[in-house]
Amino acid sequence: MDQMDPRIDQTDQKDQTNPNDQTDQSDQTDQNDQTPENDQTPENDQAPQNDQAPQIKTSKLRNIFFKTVCISSVSLAVLVVSGMLMLKSVIRPPDIPAMEIEIVITEPPETISIAPETPALVLQETEHPADADSAAFLSPEGQDEDENAGGGLKAPEGFTSDDRKEQFYTFLLFGMDIGVNTDTIIVASYDGVNRKASLISIPRDVKVDVKRSMKKINAAYPAGTLNGRGHLGGVAQLKREIKTIIGFEPDFYACVDLEAFIQLVDAVGGLDITVPMDMQYDDPIQGLHIDFKKGAQHLNGMEALRFARYRKGNNGKSTISDYQRIENQQMVILAAVNRLLRPVNLLKLDEFITIFQENVDSDLKPENMMWFANELNQIRGTDALSMHTMPTKASGGLPPEYYEFLDRKRVVDLINQTVNPYKKNIVSSDLGIIGS
Repeated sequence: MDQMDPRIDQTDQKDQTNPNDQTDQSDQTDQNDQTPENDQTPENDQAPQNDQAPQIKTSKLRNIFFKTVCISSVSLAVLVVSGMLMLKSVIRPPDIPAMEIEIVITEPPETISIAPETPALVLQETEHPADADSAAFLSPEGQDEDENAGGGLKAPEGFTSDDRKEQFYTFLLFGMDIGVNTDTIIVASYDGVNRKASLISIPRDVKVDVKRSMKKINAAYPAGTLNGRGHLGGVAQLKREIKTIIGFEPDFYACVDLEAFIQLVDAVGGLDITVPMDMQYDDPIQGLHIDFKKGAQHLNGMEALRFARYRKGNNGKSTISDYQRIENQQMVILAAVNRLLRPVNLLKLDEFITIFQENVDSDLKPENMMWFANELNQIRGTDALSMHTMPTKASGGLPPEYYEFLDRKRVVDLINQTVNPYKKNIVSSDLGIIGS
């Protein structure tokens, strides 16, 4: 009876434990209930702030970015426009040389037996310096009449500057061999309105109306350099004698030496040429060695030059005429233009201008070259380029006085269709072409 029921003891333990446990649990429950309530408000209050902070920061960064882009764009546009305006003010087409003749009154030398008060009239051209066009040319035979080749005028009689076509320019292009001979003579034109160019090759053996014994057109330049006239004297005389063939003096000239040709061809990446025949020739004196097989060839600058200069093979074999050599030269020019008009080469215009300035003698100014380079960028395809050879009707004589005689009527037609810079047609009487 004294022993207690274990179940009752356990119950009592449970009863003793449960109140405290419940109290603790209720306290914990209260704490648990309070903790979310106490924590929820700050969290709910702070959550929007934490979400808005990155958004505000991102928005500020976007605004800064957009402002930067806008400012940069406006600045770039201003720079581009300013650059274009500056370039436009610098890059410009060339001015056409004056064609008027100025009458200059000078006192005659005392040794001339005329009345002192009577002035002498001397014709002097205003657009060229005295050292280029003054009457100082004497031919090897001592005759000075050749200085008046072309009648002392730059255009047909009666033509004025008002008769010029708009943005139409003419050029005398010639290349020299290792001496002073003009191996290549070309009259060219550029029509800036229609963006078309024309080239006319003149055979070097064409006979011109001059007093010297060697009457070939390619003798004009070396004859003009005599008696202290030098290079400018040669250019002036060649232009005067060209005028007897085409009726006017070209506006500008460019003398291309061998190095310029080589560099230009190399700069465009070489030329694709179809060689018409086997070519083998060696000239140790000129350092000229030619060896090409018939067929398609890719030529570098030096090889293209050798191809263009080829006239005859070793021991007189495989000889070609001057006209065939002109055809080869025109093939080279066409291939060079084809290469030049490729987009990758149009990006090298500055390089081409540098080569031109360093290796080509010309009266074109750098800003004019840049203008023509920009015009070239507007041309698409070689259809805009026409190439011709001055038509002849006969040939005669024995070397070295072997001549080609021009066909006057066909020459007049060709000039008016291609390089005539005037609105009026040139007529047969404007030319000084001599017959056979």
